[in-house]
Amino acid sequence: MKNGIVVVGNVFVDIKGFPDAKYIPAGRNAGRVEFFHGGVGRNIAEDIANLELRPTFVTTTDESAQGEDVVQKLRRHKVNTDYMVPAKDGMGMWLAVFDETGDVVGSISKRPDMTALKELIDSRGDEIFSACDSIVIEIDLDKDVVKSVFRFAQKYRKRVFAAVANMSIASDRRDFIKEVECFVCNLQEAEILFVDDFANLPVEELGARISQDVLSAGIRSMVVTLGSKGCIYADMSGDYGYCPALKIQARDTTGAGDAFCAGLAAGLTYGCSLAQAAEIGTKIAASVVTSSDNVCPRFLPEELGINAEVGISDFYGSEDILK
Repeated sequence: MKNGIVVVGNVFVDIKGFPDAKYIPAGRNAGRVEFFHGGVGRNIAEDIANLELRPTFVTTTDESAQGEDVVQKLRRHKVNTDYMVPAKDGMGMWLAVFDETGDVVGSISKRPDMTALKELIDSRGDEIFSACDSIVIEIDLDKDVVKSVFRFAQKYRKRVFAAVANMSIASDRRDFIKEVECFVCNLQEAEILFVDDFANLPVEELGARISQDVLSAGIRSMVVTLGSKGCIYADMSGDYGYCPALKIQARDTTGAGDAFCAGLAAGLTYGCSLAQAAEIGTKIAASVVTSSDNVCPRFLPEELGINAEVGISDFYGSEDILK
């Protein structure tokens, strides 16, 4: 059976606080607190499923009712949950406070234990990755987990796309970032990765600077999201471009980057160019920030210019990172 796009990542419980009025950093803010299923990998898997593309999610949950609820919700959205296994401390937690504009003003996260995830991939990797169309991975997962995924990607010649939850950790994964087909991050994360300062640069100059950094770092292709300003994409051939954001009223920006990655990976997996895939990611991200949920609404692939009959999944990697 085809596993579609395989997403390897974590599940988090997101606890969000929203003020009723203007947020006062040092004050007591009346408002509401809401709980959501989150995590970069979980969000991407549900976003891809909401594009009617039937992804497979490889992750751990825990043995609580909350963990089972995560599995059942994804199953209802037609995510393949066969490789979601319960484990002690298998889910993470993210606590965030938002201001009145929907931007995060403070957060604390607790990462899950990934031992069981590594064991799952090592023991069932052949059946997971041999029949997939492509792979999306959180590149800041534990290094042994990332290494196992790349081993199977290389074995079955699958393209890998990467998102990031913690750039401070991901910046130590530069060897893996160079091997992914396309890496997605925001502007602040790109500054950390490249040890560069992009502050106050106009879009035209920013695109040229990011393109040069991509070439210097030997990254195959990369998209840097700019929030309400859109995104810049660049590749190893020296080509780069800009995709403007859609004009919408933002309510909650959580999950927008994950949705962008889902749309981009879906486009690139099924035959779109980098520029076309960036446009798809931009549209999907815009649909997320208009609500307080973490994921996009339903789209048909045809609405986005995605032809799911076309699979481009070959991965041409290096063995060096597996040593």
